[in-house]
Amino acid sequence: MKKNTDLKKNLPPSADSLLEKLLYLRYSCRGFKSECVPKEKIERILYLAQRTASWTNVQPWKVHIIDNEAIEAFRDIMVSAASKPPHDSDLPWPDEYQGIYRDRRRECGWGLYESLGIQKGDRQASGHQAMRNFRFFDAPHIAIITSDRSLGVYGAIDCGAYISNFMLAATSLGIATIAQAALASRSSAIRNYLKLPDDRVVVCGISFGFSDDEHPANSFRTGRAPLNEVISWIE
Repeated sequence: MKKNTDLKKNLPPSADSLLEKLLYLRYSCRGFKSECVPKEKIERILYLAQRTASWTNVQPWKVHIIDNEAIEAFRDIMVSAASKPPHDSDLPWPDEYQGIYRDRRRECGWGLYESLGIQKGDRQASGHQAMRNFRFFDAPHIAIITSDRSLGVYGAIDCGAYISNFMLAATSLGIATIAQAALASRSSAIRNYLKLPDDRVVVCGISFGFSDDEHPANSFRTGRAPLNEVISWIE
């Protein structure tokens, strides 16, 4: 795992294009400052993310931005919902993680725990960290992304592209983000709070704000699989 002592030093020498730099600089922030992002900067992120491509240009995403006094009430609602079972995701949850997917997931988890000083087997500490998902890691803003139920999996795929572009746009403006599928595991709480109609499904949330670079959770970076693990050439 790479330490976040100087973010720009993590850029490879070949990163000479803006997109390449953004792809290396973006990371999942798990510790935010309380300072709010100016509204005009948030609107700029939204304008940029709106350029996302979608199947036949249906643009299935709808976005609810929650901040200011509203986010504190929403934090309490989500923490309460997360404190009791069951999961109630609008979209199918993974059945299980097997093989290389399990290995990658564990590497990410243990890297985070190591940065926080959480020992293997310390369920109390790991549980406390898991609950921080539902406090949005103290971010001052959160975007809830929903899709149209009738568009099924392809609507969710289009929303995934939107989420990625939202995070890259934010990175380009100096704003940190983390996409949180965990929040979708309590879709009913989100649905009730936002008064969502039945034709909308919760995809995920994106917590965002200014990074607290001194927070230990922000001191590691996940790796990426080598190309030979994910690419097959047919020639």
